[in-house]
Amino acid sequence: MSTSQPENTQPIGLDVGSSRVVVARTVAGKYQYESQLNAFLAVPYSKLTATLLDSDNVLHAVEGSEILVIGSAAQRFAEVFHVAIRRPMRHGVLNPQEPHAIVVLRCIFTKLLGKSSAEGQKVFFSVPAPGISGDHGISYHQAAIGQLLSELGYSPTPFEEGLAVVFGELDASNFTGIGISCGSGMCNACLAVLSMPVISFSISKAGDFIDSQAALVTGDLTDHTRLQKEQSFRINGLAGGDRTNNALNVYYQEMVANLVESLRGQIASGKRLPRIDKPVPLVLTGGTAMPKGFLECFETALRSSEFPLRLSEIRVAADPLNSTARGALMAALC
Repeated sequence: MSTSQPENTQPIGLDVGSSRVVVARTVAGKYQYESQLNAFLAVPYSKLTATLLDSDNVLHAVEGSEILVIGSAAQRFAEVFHVAIRRPMRHGVLNPQEPHAIVVLRCIFTKLLGKSSAEGQKVFFSVPAPGISGDHGISYHQAAIGQLLSELGYSPTPFEEGLAVVFGELDASNFTGIGISCGSGMCNACLAVLSMPVISFSISKAGDFIDSQAALVTGDLTDHTRLQKEQSFRINGLAGGDRTNNALNVYYQEMVANLVESLRGQIASGKRLPRIDKPVPLVLTGGTAMPKGFLECFETALRSSEFPLRLSEIRVAADPLNSTARGALMAALC
């Protein structure tokens, strides 16, 4: 990796996730991360409200008769008013049904990145791999994110999310192995050999699927279900009388089974795969991989039938929320 230029003009890694946007930089030779919730809440406009938000340094934008409270502050406001937050992205790409999507992401990028420090400063940003069943708006999403970053003066480069996990986690194996990002909108997977992607794909059954399906059968708000999942949930099968916990377990196991079967099928059907003589590592990242018991659930699903590659290890990344941004940064520095 090249690190000879001044730190404030160094390349940047950007993870544009459905749930969070994460920026990775190098500062004094170490990785530094900043993030914002990729969400917003619309409240009626008033001059007083706008003034109070300004005085409290709350990220927001005025759009006609509404004020959009953006980023991590949106969750706090949603809890106060007992309403659901809105997302500019869905299934890993821009939400076509959300008119404020571009405005919200522009504000988040401006907050986290600011204007470029030098002409042509590089930003590698994560994008989903092609879906098994089609594009699903990935091309438009990639072009729109690139345009927003160009407006801030950056030179943007899209980088597939699964490959970013390989760069961020598998340097010890010469960037050979399987990287899987289990996010909110999508799961992205990549099999790479010596940093070159061999198979990469995405599936839309991920964290948001778990939250929405569990909320549907319990009658709770999706945001409340998501918060319980993030704060106290453990994958341990159907145990006790907590309906939300039981529903989360059911749909987590469905998501994991779908991910493993998709991975097995994509590798088994791959044509002209390079010869891989040694077992390869598999690493899991992303917020959906964080609950206790996830690794055991994944390993159980993997053992249910023969896997087409020998694996040397299966692990969850030590820093799952920042892994993709770090991998994008490492690729930008190479």
